[in-house]
Amino acid sequence: MLRSGAYVFVGVVAFTGPGAGATAWAVVAYAIGGLALLLWGLTEAFGERPAGQLPLIQGLFAVAAVVCGYASAFVHTGPLVAISLMIIMDLGTESILPVGWAVAGGTVVAIETGVLVAGASDGLALGYPALVVMVLIASHNRRAYRVRAEQSAALLAQSELLRAEQRRVAVLDERTRIAREIHDVLAHSLGALSIQIQAADALLTDHQDIDRAVTVLAEARRLTADGLTETRRAVHALRADIAPLDEELATAADTHRQRHGGAVRLRVEGEPAPLSPDQALPLFRTAQEALTNAAKHAPAQPVEVTLAYKADHVTLTVDNPLALPDPGRTGDRPEFATVDAGYGLTGMRERLLLLGGTLDAGVRDGRWCVRAEVPR
Repeated sequence: MLRSGAYVFVGVVAFTGPGAGATAWAVVAYAIGGLALLLWGLTEAFGERPAGQLPLIQGLFAVAAVVCGYASAFVHTGPLVAISLMIIMDLGTESILPVGWAVAGGTVVAIETGVLVAGASDGLALGYPALVVMVLIASHNRRAYRVRAEQSAALLAQSELLRAEQRRVAVLDERTRIAREIHDVLAHSLGALSIQIQAADALLTDHQDIDRAVTVLAEARRLTADGLTETRRAVHALRADIAPLDEELATAADTHRQRHGGAVRLRVEGEPAPLSPDQALPLFRTAQEALTNAAKHAPAQPVEVTLAYKADHVTLTVDNPLALPDPGRTGDRPEFATVDAGYGLTGMRERLLLLGGTLDAGVRDGRWCVRAEVPR
């Protein structure tokens, strides 16, 4: 609309003003300029590429700018230079720089040629080329502004995509953390429950001790309730922080003594320091898993738990003697033993790796040792 309005205004001033005379060059230049502006508008409205990047449109614009620049040097047709300026502004903004400079240079040459042919004043010979240069510089500034705006829009879109991806990754990490915590809780609870059920089975099958079997089954029911409570806490994303790690380990040691009758000695080395939940919880779950395995595979054997605070890391060690075979027991079923595929320790190792920590488990000097370490 702005181009159309400017085009009509130039025609009114050039051909209907006082003393105006329509020369052949002026009419041809005005018609070519109008055709160029019309094609430019249609291409912008319906074309897939910007008009300033199409060779045909660029050629037509170059011809129109040069012809209008030549015609503007004659008497009463000076306003036609405005069409040349509009063309140079648009080409300098949307075309490559050589095209804009070439059209501007051709227009300046045409103006100077028209000045020589028409015998125009020196002011026009200097003023119109100066206008062309100023418009060309303004078009480059406009082009730079448009490029920056497009780059800013692209960066904004990339930032939005990055934030969306970060939110998605955060959700997946949270889901993985909750799933891992549920796995650990269930592995510990079901492992302890399995021991109680096997104890009740042994009491009923081997000893026919109904009273003790009932007591063991009551303990199994309590373990089930505790497991459901822990699982519910994990499902709710485990928002609550755990107590200091040494206190949690002392509680776990007391629970192990009460449930399984095995002695547990807890040692704390170094100066206790607060740990983040992401650091303390995997160590606590490792201790729970190790105590459960000790109750499964080495019942009634003493367990030593050592928590060592070092300058750059915290180490948890849980070790117990290997179970000795019972010579007085008959049959091929080991007492209170279950099949353990080792997924609990594997899950602990994965959790610690995410923190840059390590976990080792194996036989050392006739004892089963689990050692976990996290950096501080």
